[in-house]
Amino acid sequence: MVSSRTHELSGGLRQRVMIAMALACRPQLLIADEPTTALDVTTQAEILQLIRSLQAETGMAVLFITHDMGVVGEIADRIVVMRKGALVEKASVERFFSRPFADYSKALLAATPRLGAGGPEAPAEGATVLRVENLITSFGAGGFASKASRRTIVDGVSLSVGRGETLGLVGESGCGKSTLARSILRLVEPDRGSVEIGGRDWMALSGDRLMKARRDAQMVFQDPYASLNPRMAVREAITEPARIHGLVSARDARDLAVSLVEKVGLEADCVDRFPHQFSGGQRQRLAIARALSVRPKLIIADEAVSALDVSIARQVTDLMLDLQQREGLSFLFISHDIAVVERVSHRIAVMHAGRIVETGRTNDVLRAPRDPYTRRLLSAVPRLPAIATEERLSRQYAANASAWPEVEPLSA
Repeated sequence: MVSSRTHELSGGLRQRVMIAMALACRPQLLIADEPTTALDVTTQAEILQLIRSLQAETGMAVLFITHDMGVVGEIADRIVVMRKGALVEKASVERFFSRPFADYSKALLAATPRLGAGGPEAPAEGATVLRVENLITSFGAGGFASKASRRTIVDGVSLSVGRGETLGLVGESGCGKSTLARSILRLVEPDRGSVEIGGRDWMALSGDRLMKARRDAQMVFQDPYASLNPRMAVREAITEPARIHGLVSARDARDLAVSLVEKVGLEADCVDRFPHQFSGGQRQRLAIARALSVRPKLIIADEAVSALDVSIARQVTDLMLDLQQREGLSFLFISHDIAVVERVSHRIAVMHAGRIVETGRTNDVLRAPRDPYTRRLLSAVPRLPAIATEERLSRQYAANASAWPEVEPLSA
């Protein structure tokens, strides 16, 4: 592997290389800034175990920065909570999870999705919006690669999504989730298989017919910073799809923009601002508003909340659930955070090495997984620590009193 280029490595391997670089000079302190945010749960578990083992071996201190409360509960001894540049609380892990003091800490814990909390009620039986049958997509080493040298990324996938339904798609990094999403919308051309959206065979479409069909299905990408043109004002960016499809005139575009931003919970006057003037969560709302501009039947959300902290991610998923209730939207929700998927999805499909290995109703898959890979995924999900008893807290503080004093909450 030492002779490999970075683009040839998976996200988990690249993160290990970064840790190796940081350890090369044998530091006394390792600052890990969101090292597992973009990783799936199994790779995340491996990285956390690696950091713990290296810490035990070398005795180094670790400052671990993350918005994932489950990861905090697994790796930290003490917790510092920040808000708007200020410390609002310091505590041991047990003290924090059993008795948080600051209102912001309580809000963070309340917003954190918990595996096993259940998902939305199943929608009424309706028409099938998306039907995928035996979809295969492969990539080669170059434009003239032979069939023998091509690598299959999506390998015979079949799935469906009904009207007003959310299908959650989970799996490890590199299993083919994003390629599947792009293949469905023909942003990447599949080798073969069938895709029907709104009753139309997308594989038989080309040119203007395909462009017109794209009204029915839109995509919300992972990175809200990269998915909005920084040179375009909000009013232009979020109405661009509607203008391309001839659904709104230049004269009425501003009114449509105001309607869209209000629909996603933003103020009307924000339409004259530019993307850099918004937070990550607000940008993701704008990306959803843009997808809504053509009144689609299906939205594919590809890791749409993975880069957001838990409170903002909760707001975005609440927005998606609300829009689904009001607009009857269907979602293909792709994420490596199984607890978030559970919260928004009526059904779950589990993807491994390009194939769907298990699918079913959310509660059935998560409570009684049939496939060994699904069980492995679920076992790797970080759990929030159990609420500690007063007796246990007293013992913990007594044992560590010499290491650090008990810290009372800081003023917000």
